[in-house]
Amino acid sequence: MDPNLPIDSPDLGPPRAFSDPADAVDHLAELYESGTRFLRDQFSDVVVNGKPDRRYRAYYPEIRITTTTFAKTDSRLSFGHVAMPGTYSTTITRPDLFRSYLIQQIGLLVENHGVPVEIGLSLTPIPVHFAVTNDASINIPQDGAMAFPLRDIFDVPDLSTTNDDIVNGMEYVNEDGSGPLAPFTAQRVDYSLARLAHYTATDPSHFQNHVLFTNYQFYVDEFEGFARKVLADPESGYTSFVSTGNVEITDPEASIAPVAKMPQMPTYHLKRENGAGITLVNIGVGPSNAKTATDHIAVLRPHAWLMVGHCAGLRNSQSLGDFVLAHAYLREDHVLDDDLPVWVPIPALAEIQIALEQAVAEITQLEGYELKRLMRTGTVATIDNRNWELRDQSGPVKRLSQSRAIALDMESATIAANGFRFRVPYGTLLCVSDKPLHGELKLPGMASDFYKTQVSRHLEIGIRAMERLREMPLERIHSRKLRSFEETAFL
Repeated sequence: MDPNLPIDSPDLGPPRAFSDPADAVDHLAELYESGTRFLRDQFSDVVVNGKPDRRYRAYYPEIRITTTTFAKTDSRLSFGHVAMPGTYSTTITRPDLFRSYLIQQIGLLVENHGVPVEIGLSLTPIPVHFAVTNDASINIPQDGAMAFPLRDIFDVPDLSTTNDDIVNGMEYVNEDGSGPLAPFTAQRVDYSLARLAHYTATDPSHFQNHVLFTNYQFYVDEFEGFARKVLADPESGYTSFVSTGNVEITDPEASIAPVAKMPQMPTYHLKRENGAGITLVNIGVGPSNAKTATDHIAVLRPHAWLMVGHCAGLRNSQSLGDFVLAHAYLREDHVLDDDLPVWVPIPALAEIQIALEQAVAEITQLEGYELKRLMRTGTVATIDNRNWELRDQSGPVKRLSQSRAIALDMESATIAANGFRFRVPYGTLLCVSDKPLHGELKLPGMASDFYKTQVSRHLEIGIRAMERLREMPLERIHSRKLRSFEETAFL
């Protein structure tokens, strides 16, 4: 990059104060669209005409608030206010995608502090990659496709400033000295939006506020069947079903052609107005995939995510097809050790636990003591070695026994821990598919009719639990258990 080159930027005016959250978001959208349009236009010109004699730069818009007094807020509310007097700010991307979320969060700030928010340009440049990514008419050349590096003329993603320092509690301070207002910066959000589209083969705009994770393809087939059933019911409230590859149907009889190449994490969306539907992500097997998926979905600020997958039952009293409701986690996945030490407890969230238990009772028609016939509540252990049985078992088995674990898998604790880290309500309901400590290994043809029936009901339970959570006020779901000493005002 030549520091002597002049820099062209769009003149978008000084910051403006807003007390109406919808007007504030409208202005955020104007600033963002003007900045990204400027970069897209200049990029297109450079592709055609070659290297110019100047650099081009546009800046993310930001939200800023300054308060001189402590807020008098409802102590039951875990978000919507800053911790103490001062100036706080956050950069914003894709205000079109986050409109409802931004209106809600800004509205709470204005209401709780009695001062307007200020909307203007930040000090953070918009990387050209993120500016053009939503324009299908523009192809971003790979390195070397041009006669000069892109970074000579445009700002590019800066991984040194794209991190999770805010959510990890690293006493983050913005470049201008203001405190963080939201859990993610704009560039961190843009990075994850791009990754989501890559890993799931669906646009982030399709994601719903209630996310189910699974590790078994069977659930995908069941989810599509359920989606077609509710789309046929005009009273269901569901409006469309989106399959991998962004294929969207509203007609329950419509066919969906298979995609030529499946993504790493096939994802499906049963949509409802205001994002109140359900997204299902088949993360496959392993804690790495579980972390990757939740790292990126977290920027969408979902209302809850649940793991509904298969596990190994660890007790002789369990049967194949039994359910396990996790109320604690033994973490031996290792993928989050640097971000969330294993000594940090991951608490069960009452609202999630109750929703899951009530859903099991509703779908199975069992309740109270009878529910224990097919559902156990206890510790779920998550490990990173799928073939742990082939090594010396004395160490793992001893730890499993000491922890009182009743089930073992490779994803649940990772999903719960990342939910805790990102302040996204989480839960786990698993289905026992094998019992390695008792000679019942996962082999072809071993599934009983009862097991097959239970797997079918399992997804229905997860969906019903999400529907129960959807009916709860947001402030009830977002427990204070997920908030640390000094939190961002934005959820």
